Amino acid sequence: MSAFENQPTPGAAEGEGTPDDTLASDGDGADAGAEGAVASPPDADVQRQLDEARDKHLRLAAEFENARRRWARERDETRARAQADLVKHLIDALDDIGRFAHVDPATTDSATIVQGVEMVEKKLMKLLGNAGLEVIDPVGQQFDPALHEAVATEPTPAQEDDHVVSRVYQQGYRFGGQLLRPARVVVKQYNG
Repeated sequence: MSAFENQPTPGAAEGEGTPDDTLASDGDGADAGAEGAVASPPDADVQRQLDEARDKHLRLAAEFENARRRWARERDETRARAQADLVKHLIDALDDIGRFAHVDPATTDSATIVQGVEMVEKKLMKLLGNAGLEVIDPVGQQFDPALHEAVATEPTPAQEDDHVVSRVYQQGYRFGGQLLRPARVVVKQYNG
């Protein structure tokens, strides 16, 4: 410290302190006043912005939840309408089956019953085919494990017939590209 630092400033009264003391006290007082006066509005402004953001977030979350529920309800309604439309088409075939179920076997020959059942089967297959059902009947085709289920094998003398489907025990079905049931088949196997 130099000798000049502790000297009072000219024109300053005793007890007022040095210029450093005055600056320090003015700075402290100004900072305290500035914090109280200036900091308050930014805090209020920040709180308002926070409240607005929270409100916006809650509104968006509620809108999303409402949209999700609406989509689920619409999906369920669409599924129910599609099922009702399919069932409506199947009612005629169901009526035909009912007529065969109540036929008197004593008065009806078996050939007539077989013809009637074949007609109902064709009707059902046409209706289901129009709805998008595809029959998988792979006789003579290469065995495809994605579409076929091998239930047995049988020997073949020709190498080109190896892994070719020879018989179908049960047809497979695909609906809209989705496999409902694989065709259960017998596959030829070359052992030469």
